[in-house]
Amino acid sequence: MTDSNKNIFYILMFFAMIGWGGSWVNVKVLSSYINEYDVMFFRYVITAITMIPIMLVLRKKFTIDKKSFFLVVVTSIILVAYMKYFFLGTKLGTASLGGAFVTTLIPINTFLILALFGSKKIEKKDYFALLLGAIGVLTMLNVWGANFDEIFVVHNLYFILASILWPLLTIVSSKATNISPIVFTFYMYIVTSLMSMFFMDFSTIAYEKFDYIFYINLFAITIFASTFANTIFFLGIEKLGAANVSSFIFLVPFAAITLSAIFLKENITISIIIGTIMTIIAVKILNNIKLYKKKKIEQ
Repeated sequence: MTDSNKNIFYILMFFAMIGWGGSWVNVKVLSSYINEYDVMFFRYVITAITMIPIMLVLRKKFTIDKKSFFLVVVTSIILVAYMKYFFLGTKLGTASLGGAFVTTLIPINTFLILALFGSKKIEKKDYFALLLGAIGVLTMLNVWGANFDEIFVVHNLYFILASILWPLLTIVSSKATNISPIVFTFYMYIVTSLMSMFFMDFSTIAYEKFDYIFYINLFAITIFASTFANTIFFLGIEKLGAANVSSFIFLVPFAAITLSAIFLKENITISIIIGTIMTIIAVKILNNIKLYKKKKIEQ
């Protein structure tokens, strides 16, 4: 891959992470129009439809084996639960805290779950990273300055549950080794859409209240944050490698914080910023992520 093509991919990855961070803002806005199951249905139906031409261009086959489909069903159940708590936490809390708290806690929880089941070995540096991450999480929740009534609120519980559910989804989906990640995600979105319909009542949706703000945020969370961002992420792994792509994940919490301040006028506390930085450093240490590579000196 040429340097110019890599640079283009880096730019696309940057915007993809902005899309993921912005999804917290989109959900906050959409929560004033529709409930969590309506959001799931509209988001994943539209995303699945818009993924079809991309899969055709990339020449991905639509076939799926029984094992992969079983894993699709399992991950879809987890995704429904994740989206429920993602939505409720953001609706009742703030998009900035949710975007920073959940996205930084997910890789830490993933590491802990894998270590619990023996898939990861905890080294000396990891103990420091986990301690740093714990302090960072507590700092984001402002335990040092707030009273317990402000800490133990329901939306913080929802954020914690979401940060546990996503690692489970990731671990289960990683077992689908006989299918392209894009194809797997496509079917996961379809099944998730069908599952969300069981909890919906289309007659109660106030379609007449859907204005341009609703449609802009629905477009952003489907086309930009899902179809575009996910496609670029998967292609980035193929073209650049997982190690290079993983460093871009650090942009997501800061994108959520910045966009929440701009579009939702949320008050971004210093505790959220400091806590986010601390947990990002912890994630970097835990996963041995290098933000840059040293160039080899030619002899």
